[in-house]
Amino acid sequence: MFKASELKKGMIVEIDGAPHIVKQLEAKSPSSRGAVTLYKVRFNNLRTRQKLDSSFKGDDLLKEADCVRVPVQFSYVDGDEYYFMNQEDYSQYAMNTSQLEDQIPYLVEQQEDIIALIMDGNLAGIELPQSVTLEVVDTPPAVSGASATNRSKTATLSTGLEVQVPEYLSKGEMIKVNTVTGKYMSRA
Repeated sequence: MFKASELKKGMIVEIDGAPHIVKQLEAKSPSSRGAVTLYKVRFNNLRTRQKLDSSFKGDDLLKEADCVRVPVQFSYVDGDEYYFMNQEDYSQYAMNTSQLEDQIPYLVEQQEDIIALIMDGNLAGIELPQSVTLEVVDTPPAVSGASATNRSKTATLSTGLEVQVPEYLSKGEMIKVNTVTGKYMSRA
């Protein structure tokens, strides 16, 4: 059991006996004194793929689903299937594009810091690391002397993800991107 305030994107909880994965999470803090922060959460049922929207108070308790956490490496893509290899016993797991949705832009072949959530011998979901390192493949030219300003420009990364980066970055540089917010963090 854990509190709603401890929820993170990608966690699997049990609701009405069925496993649900956290897809979106939004905290709303009311302005009045003594008011409780509300957490609006969008879940996906891992068995039926149906969406479920719920609201919780910060100290509401949720039951963690019974799943095994295994370190995996992202191996390759074949059509709509993404393949992951268990780093302990080298077994393969596949996930469909629709199951991964918003996690795809953060996956790079041979990436090793991913946790697979295994339920009943099947891959139910993956947890990405807090940040990933990606290459800038397209961005307007770097502006000299731009380090003193706080302006940004759009950069396309090696996975197709577009983020706002500082003006001084140029094509070919490696940057760190936060997988929760999807924002630029720093140079790698």
